[in-house]
Amino acid sequence: MISVSLKRTLIISALGVFCLYFILAVSIFYFFEPSVSFSILTSHRTIYSLGLSLFAATAATLIAIILAIPSAYALSRYDFRLKTLIDTFLELPLVVSPAALGAMVLIFFNNPAGSWINEHAGNLTFTVSGVILAQLVTVLGIAVRLIKAVMDEVPVRYEHVARSLGASPYYTLKNIVLPMCKGGIISAFILTWAKAFGEFGATITIAGSIPNKTETLPIAIFMRLSSADIEGSVVMILISIIIGLGILHIYKRLSHQKGIPHA
Repeated sequence: MISVSLKRTLIISALGVFCLYFILAVSIFYFFEPSVSFSILTSHRTIYSLGLSLFAATAATLIAIILAIPSAYALSRYDFRLKTLIDTFLELPLVVSPAALGAMVLIFFNNPAGSWINEHAGNLTFTVSGVILAQLVTVLGIAVRLIKAVMDEVPVRYEHVARSLGASPYYTLKNIVLPMCKGGIISAFILTWAKAFGEFGATITIAGSIPNKTETLPIAIFMRLSSADIEGSVVMILISIIIGLGILHIYKRLSHQKGIPHA
């Protein structure tokens, strides 16, 4: 049993971490001007940045989840050559900065293979497609990791029983594994979306910061700070906080429901 003094110390530590972020969040209200903030909030540039962030994060997350499900299943259930290497490379977005990932994408598009893609599929840099691509390369590995953790919790014996009754591998995945992972996949979608929504480094590197074209909400914050527009930055930050905390609250509600595993 944890002693009273240790329990108190641990709680104080948790409160200290909370206070750090809470003070930072509250401090921005020093520059909050309701009248100015309303005009900034309703401006076309702000609405476009918010809409682009919501659209790009949703598109990138959907693509990431679609690609992550078969990849996660393979890593969770099968042993194959180079599995360890592939599993390690999934951590690349965690150990390499988003700006470096974006630079890697730009370098790729300047080699022969990337040039061929640009010629036949259209230029992806400095476009909305570039925003989606930037967010995708940032969150794809994380999505695979989250879904793999969910699939690892599903006992393999259910699949063995289904196979013994004549079910095909595809039928087993579609009708047994995925329904059991449904809650975890939804949680993984939410966390991946939150990460994509707040992505900055890779996005500005690949898509730039063109107002009313490729300027997402995080980029809008950076650009307003660069021009010493503190009031505008505060509005952008508040929108990010509200949306970010709201989506994480939904995730926590889902993850605490009975029968839904944590991603």
